[in-house]
Amino acid sequence: MKKLMLGCAISALAASGAYAQSTGSIDFENDIVVTGSSINRGVAGVIAPDTSKSKAVLTQEFITHQTPGQTINDVINQLPGVSFQNNDPFGSAGGTLTIRGFDDQRISQTFDGVPLNDSGGYALYSNQQLDPELIEQVNVNLGTTDVDSPTAAATGSTVNYRTRNPTEDFGVNLMGSAGRFDFMRIFGSVDTGVFTPWGTRAFVAASRATNDAIFGKYGKIDKSQYNAKIYQPIGDNGDFISIAGHYNQNRNNFFGSSPLRVDTTGGRTVGTDSSNRFPLTKDERFFAVPRCTVAPGVTGVADAASSCGSLFDYRLNPSNTGNIRINSKFTLSDKLTLTVDPSYQYVKANGGGTFVASEKLNAQGYSGFVQASSSSQPSYFFGKDLNGDGDALDNVRIQAPSQTRTDRYGLISSLRYDLNDDHTVRVNYSLDYARHRQTGEAGLLDDAGKETAFPANNPLVGVNGNVLNKRDRLSYAILNQFSAEYRGEFLDDSLVINAGIRAPFFKRKLTNYCFALTATGNVACFSGNDAGEAAYAAANPTIQGPQKRTFKYDKILPNIGFVYDLTSKISAFGSYSKGIQVPGTDNLYNSFFYARNTPSANPVPETTDNFDLGARYRSGKVQAQGSFWYTLYKDRLASAYDRDLNVTIYRNLGKVTKYGYDGSISYTPIPELSIYAFGSYLKSKIKDNVELSATTVALTKGKRESGAPIYTAGGRIQGNLGPVQLGVQAKRTGSRYVNDQNLPVFANGVQVYGAKVRGYTLVDLDARISLEWAGLNDKTYFQINVTNLFDKLYVGGFDGTLSNTGTTFANIGAPRTVIGTLSIGF
Repeated sequence: MKKLMLGCAISALAASGAYAQSTGSIDFENDIVVTGSSINRGVAGVIAPDTSKSKAVLTQEFITHQTPGQTINDVINQLPGVSFQNNDPFGSAGGTLTIRGFDDQRISQTFDGVPLNDSGGYALYSNQQLDPELIEQVNVNLGTTDVDSPTAAATGSTVNYRTRNPTEDFGVNLMGSAGRFDFMRIFGSVDTGVFTPWGTRAFVAASRATNDAIFGKYGKIDKSQYNAKIYQPIGDNGDFISIAGHYNQNRNNFFGSSPLRVDTTGGRTVGTDSSNRFPLTKDERFFAVPRCTVAPGVTGVADAASSCGSLFDYRLNPSNTGNIRINSKFTLSDKLTLTVDPSYQYVKANGGGTFVASEKLNAQGYSGFVQASSSSQPSYFFGKDLNGDGDALDNVRIQAPSQTRTDRYGLISSLRYDLNDDHTVRVNYSLDYARHRQTGEAGLLDDAGKETAFPANNPLVGVNGNVLNKRDRLSYAILNQFSAEYRGEFLDDSLVINAGIRAPFFKRKLTNYCFALTATGNVACFSGNDAGEAAYAAANPTIQGPQKRTFKYDKILPNIGFVYDLTSKISAFGSYSKGIQVPGTDNLYNSFFYARNTPSANPVPETTDNFDLGARYRSGKVQAQGSFWYTLYKDRLASAYDRDLNVTIYRNLGKVTKYGYDGSISYTPIPELSIYAFGSYLKSKIKDNVELSATTVALTKGKRESGAPIYTAGGRIQGNLGPVQLGVQAKRTGSRYVNDQNLPVFANGVQVYGAKVRGYTLVDLDARISLEWAGLNDKTYFQINVTNLFDKLYVGGFDGTLSNTGTTFANIGAPRTVIGTLSIGF
């Protein structure tokens, strides 16, 4: 039988089958994995778990050789089907993730079972992930979710990582890193060891990383993180309770984002305005962002707004995020097991940006916000002096970021029942309850055009004393999900079949306190100024005013798969799952522009049917996996973000099909050498053209989705020679289409860029010298990491768009960077 002794399972999660997101999923998977075998420990930190789903796993053995502090989303870039463009070499500035062509809004990412996708728009923030030194392993479902995943977003892939448990012995680990761009990072952790008669143990950890913005020579990045975990075993059968806390604070400047366009006028330069162009040579890489000064106002003169502070690189991107996570497992009888994972998350963040404000009142004679058609025209109307020159005649540039505050409560619970040694069932309940407050309070820029982190803490008010907002809305995203799963073992345990069903019931309760001016999100807000609101409504009777709407979505989502052992080392596997993404906050609020009972006011959810079929070879020296996959989209949403106007436009692409291949192999011919290689291919096809307006059609029929690479390939070689470890890894990312029409990009009738960005190859190097020979422990070493070894200039992350007109902004790929790290453990 493949059954485990459960008392060994939990204590050996890292070495066995902890390849799922929640404690219940782990418990369910562990029940069919042989604890502690060399097969399940993987090869060189890479595991191909023997499940019905196409999964790939990287353990701490692999993670520890990457750049200290690096986001885990960059680490999984070394898996097939995954493509990540990092905005910096350190993991502190964000990035762009796709898996099998699913963008990050369609990928569910969890942290000890806690969902990390934004509760409103489902975005992932790669610079807010757990310190990699504390990650036991990260596993990626390449094309499906776990049956108890509490997600309204994932139409395909999931990324799950788990925090390590505290060690049974006392230990301290201190790390210091330094590198290019004035990068400095310190990390420290303390494990208490067992400190009670009941086996209680805990750890605390903290880190801080700072560096200059790698482009523009203007911005700064400052990231701090604090973690703690206490683990309490219960009895000797693997039951436990753990409580963990996490807090992350970022203070970042944006940088390095330029328009994808060539110089068609002979006068464009590299820069951050839409009139500039993406760098084409290394000589243009480190273009300097100009410093500026805001001119003082002149009394009695109608001063124009200064442009100082408007550049993209001046924007701050501050965030405070935290969570509390509880994981627990209780054996109620020899056949019945309960797992309960509650959580709480807190988010306070904004994305920076400026608007032009008028010291006058609006057309109706009131203070408020009315979105202008041009970013150079005033949108805020205060009715009072802002620049201190003694008059109320001027236009003034102010900071006005999109502020978000979220309180989020979650629960994943599971009850497993063993019918007998070969048949097991479990039922699950998951809750995700998020209060999502989105505002747009304004603040003053300083004399150099710089922003403060959170103007919402001390916002500007109008002449009537009301706070002015560029958006003002309150959302409740509520998911109640029920699921069930069966697993059976047949043919003398050679065949394992699992079948599950997920039934999410999703509700969004939305309140928009503003007028919906357009279907792209432009609004007019009066935020408590009742007289101003009434006057605006009377002057604009056809515009949808402040209101509440509730949207409900539910779907039955089957999930079925099999694993068949052809031999003791070779197995075949296959799975089918159905996924759903319900419309996000921005899309739903944009629909407020339309009358309540019209089709446009009721966006439909996006669904997928996902199929996988593959084979694995697993031994103590080889872990190999290959799979063919196919995905059918229905009501595929496409979105385009305008950075200058700060609006997102949504279109429905209808049916889209995708298929491809993912494969990997890791091999250790001798203990001193390990070799790992992977590759993937992606083909997508949009079935229909898309109407952009009553007179304009986007020619998308038969074209590929934009933003995702057509293929990827890479690998890693690592050698261990006594105290020296040397690793080299490479990743080739194929070309990516810029828009869903697969056409060259035009602006004002002139072609400014091609249909695709070119593929690129990145090579990274790491070397470590252990100091164990000096009598120190295995956590004491000196390590060098070199990212982008050959200093490749390439187009980094960008969001694919529907239209081939206008400007697409892209991040410039991070240049070669050397980081040195000294780690001391005792």
